[in-house]
Amino acid sequence: MKIIVEANIPYIKGLLEKFGTVDYLPASEIGAEAVKDADALFVRTRTRCDIRLLAGSRVKFIATATIGTDHIDLSYCRDNGIAVYNAPGCNAPAVAQYVFAVIGSLFKGQPLRGLKLGVVGVGHVGSIVARWGERLGMDVLLCDPPRSRRESGDFVDLACMSGEADIITFHTPLTMGGEDRTFHLADNHFFDELRHCKLLINSSRGAVVDNDALLDALTCGKLEAAAVDCWENEPLINRQLLERAFVATPHIAGYSSDGKKRATAMALEAFSRHFGVVVDGIPYTDAPAKGADITEIFQVLQSYNPLVDTAMLKSAPEEFESLRNNYNLRAECR
Repeated sequence: MKIIVEANIPYIKGLLEKFGTVDYLPASEIGAEAVKDADALFVRTRTRCDIRLLAGSRVKFIATATIGTDHIDLSYCRDNGIAVYNAPGCNAPAVAQYVFAVIGSLFKGQPLRGLKLGVVGVGHVGSIVARWGERLGMDVLLCDPPRSRRESGDFVDLACMSGEADIITFHTPLTMGGEDRTFHLADNHFFDELRHCKLLINSSRGAVVDNDALLDALTCGKLEAAAVDCWENEPLINRQLLERAFVATPHIAGYSSDGKKRATAMALEAFSRHFGVVVDGIPYTDAPAKGADITEIFQVLQSYNPLVDTAMLKSAPEEFESLRNNYNLRAECR
């Protein structure tokens, strides 16, 4: 068996060698020629798995050590008998940590109790964000159209949220069409409808928020502050938006050591199930998968300071990929 592993996946090296030949390659080198005789791929979001990569190959297994799958052509894989596995919820506590570290940094010394927190997308990440917000005394507004159609609950639409929330944070997948399209969910119209939003956070996917519209909203005073972790056109990010953002980071909101261990463990467990083998030494973490029980904002602020990462990106935006790939993985809140 030949296995290709994207080189920046941590905690995996040395665990697959007993099953065959393992090549550890940077994402930029994982192309059609490299994968044509591979049986299994372990990737991250930087590897686009579609017909251009996979046609003519013998790949039958793809594990992405990420929550999202928008970098994988699922229809092509299904039609060609390629099994795809992702790592849902692996970095959810880390993203929640990021969100509240941003909030705590902006509102330092000010009470959060009574502020209205709008959570767009209430899945693995959004559920933790909502829970922490409630524990900190915030009024939490939930926007999740697919969930609101499936279940009863206190959900609001995006228009209501844009008119009422003091803080809005996005936690949706990126979908380009259909009833629940999220591409440019926050567009010019969305920003025109904001009434008293003090902070917008995007740690979901770059194109969920129209970056040009966000820059215009900040410039025109429709929005007071923004935190951007996921950008359109990464790594060639909007330099003007970079300068205007309160927090600007190189797509590392979910980059905790605990989250990476969960992702790698889930990918290796999928490999074990798919090929009927036993992988020894799978990395596990004792950090709670649904996030710690936060009761005070200082618990988050003591664990992570997003302004340090912001200073590094603003001082060297051309190093976006290097800052991301060589990020010093942080521990999650305990």
